[in-house]
Amino acid sequence: MNGLPISVYAPETVGCVAVDSQGCCAAATSTGGLMNKKTGRIGDSPLIGAGTYACDVCGVSCTGEGEAIIRGTLAREVAAVMEYKGLGLQEAVDFVVKERLDEGLAGLIAVSKTGEVAYGFNCVGMFRGCATEDGFMEVGIWE
Repeated sequence: MNGLPISVYAPETVGCVAVDSQGCCAAATSTGGLMNKKTGRIGDSPLIGAGTYACDVCGVSCTGEGEAIIRGTLAREVAAVMEYKGLGLQEAVDFVVKERLDEGLAGLIAVSKTGEVAYGFNCVGMFRGCATEDGFMEVGIWE
């Protein structure tokens, strides 16, 4: 599926990835953090490279248990496996969710410089949506 932008929602997390007609990717992630979090704990998903990342290959936004996202540097890892393993976007997302997301529940959305859209998660469901400039729209929760 090709398109732009897509966004993801989980309680208190909102992410968006987009690509323009020139192939420039962007990603943004906002979070209120965990409910009942320890005093002094900062947000996690918005950390560049861990939960949000964009480069000339793709844009990625993550949601879920921040410690697992940080340990796996999930967002940057998607771009890295595309660059170094030569994987397509959905293959890279699947690889990262399976191989780099250790203990913890999380998910991510991504868009490539060519407009390919992908998502992956290792939990029951993840709210997400996609819209393209030609009017295509799709929303989902479960696989």
